[in-house]
Amino acid sequence: MRPQDIVILLKIIAMYSNDWYLKDLANSLYISNSEVSESLERSVYANLIDFEKRNVHRGNLLEFLIHGIKYVFPAQVGILTRGVPTAHSHPFMQSFINNEQAYVWPSSSGSVLGQAIEPFYANQVKAIAEDEELYRLLALVDVIRVGKLREKAIAEKELKELLAHVKSY
Repeated sequence: MRPQDIVILLKIIAMYSNDWYLKDLANSLYISNSEVSESLERSVYANLIDFEKRNVHRGNLLEFLIHGIKYVFPAQVGILTRGVPTAHSHPFMQSFINNEQAYVWPSSSGSVLGQAIEPFYANQVKAIAEDEELYRLLALVDVIRVGKLREKAIAEKELKELLAHVKSY
């Protein structure tokens, strides 16, 4: 698996439909068609999406996000920089957690000063600017990658609720 595979699977979930085209998925994520196609192949192999590459296996993805993501794609907290809030700094998480330490995906268009967490791929900040649901999902995944026990428990609960509408196999 590659880091962008997680973003692609979460984008499919955020679309609330299995009626999408590869080119539209690629364009919305600023990833090439071939990269999306290769990613879907890896996700089929990992049993995270069905063989038709349309429906995400909700239970498998949730299990991976909760128990494996922090080991496979660990987040290294970096320098203080300006960027887009992520993890517990995301506006959604701020209603649960009040923490002065901010985490951000580095971006010149960002408005928050915080410690840098590298996004899963280069154009992630561009992609989330157009998709609030994807942004929330990725921020929740970052909570699992860098958060403390209480923060992780909240993120796990929210991920379970957000993934509940996806068909399970």
